[in-house]
Amino acid sequence: MAFHAALASGDTDAAQTHLSEDVVIFESGGIENSRAEYASHHLEADAAFSAAVPRTLVSRTHGMQGDMAWVMSVETVSGTYRARAINSRSVETMMLRQVNGQWRIVHIHWSSADIS
Repeated sequence: MAFHAALASGDTDAAQTHLSEDVVIFESGGIENSRAEYASHHLEADAAFSAAVPRTLVSRTHGMQGDMAWVMSVETVSGTYRARAINSRSVETMMLRQVNGQWRIVHIHWSSADIS
């Protein structure tokens, strides 16, 4: 939740603090293999989109085993971004690892589909 709050507020530095250096992000068939790669490619655009288009949580499940945890979320995303109407369902899986007492995101898988 803190990662998404940082994105929505446009605070990309804070968003990065929630990612491990070796995070792997899958989105729309693409792969980013590190925090640095994500920061240099999609982070700014993701923050702009998150700030412009509200998300509404539909469901969330989570679990934990040892130093690993997972969060699976379904959200609706509705609004306008760059003069384009957005009305979609977004699904997200995040894997987190506890390092030195801090949870860091090690994997994100995002996908979305338009709601008819």
